[in-house]
Amino acid sequence: MEFTLYSSSFCEPCMQTRAVLAEAKRLVPGATVREIDVAGAPEQAEALLIRNTPTVIITNGAGTEVFRAAGVPTLAQVLVAAAKAL
Repeated sequence: MEFTLYSSSFCEPCMQTRAVLAEAKRLVPGATVREIDVAGAPEQAEALLIRNTPTVIITNGAGTEVFRAAGVPTLAQVLVAAAKAL
C-alpha cells in the first residue's frame, strides 16, 4: 500500500500532513510514503483531479485508490483507509 501526498512548496498544512503520514507509516507495516510536488508534476496532478494541497491518496497493492483527502487527514482516517487497502 502506498500513501501519496500531493503537495506544494509553500503549503503549511502539507507539513502537518507529512507528520500524519510518517506516523501512519510507522504503525502500518509495509506502507510506503511518496510525495509529489504538484508544481513539478502538473500533468499528473491534473489527471488525478488534484485541486488542493495537501491531497493524500491511499492505494492498495494493486494500485487502486481506496481513500482521498483534500486537506490534512487525521491519523485515524489514514489508519482506517490503510485497513481498507489491505
